[in-house]
This record gives sequence, structure tokens and C-alpha cells, in this order.
Amino acid sequence: MQQDKHPDYHPVVFRDRAAGYAFLTRSTATSDQTIEWDDGETYPVVDVEISSASHPFYTGRARTVDSEGRVARFERRYGGGSQ
Repeated sequence: MQQDKHPDYHPVVFRDRAAGYAFLTRSTATSDQTIEWDDGETYPVVDVEISSASHPFYTGRARTVDSEGRVARFERRYGGGSQ
């Protein structure tokens, strides 16, 4: 890599406050806040709204859509059947 062309790529902790979940990864994201990680090192921490620990799709709490009811309602409203 050429120097001074790429952003600083460093270890960062991403924290999902809603789920109480945090993970350490490498990123170009920056933050003024820091956290002491399990290895005793201090890393910048970025708070996120949703992670895999709190997203409904990954937690199994996703709302299922009744597609058959939607089709029936559409046919009632706009007239179903072939013409």
C-alpha cells in the first residue's frame, strides 16, 4: 500500500447497547470514547443501534407477514379472478 493514501485501519470495538453485546474488529471508524477490552488493551468504541445480537431477523423475533391474507384482501378490494 502506498503511504498517506489510505485511511488508518485499526482495531475498534463496536458496541450494541440495546443487547449488551460488543465485538472487537478492525475498521477505519474513529471515536473519542474508549473501552478496556478483555485483553487489557484500550480500544476506541463505536456505539451502534443494531447488531446481529439485536436485529429481529437474527434473533428469531421477526414479524411474519400473512401473505395469503394480503392476497385475499387485494382480490376483495380490486376484484379477483381471471377476466
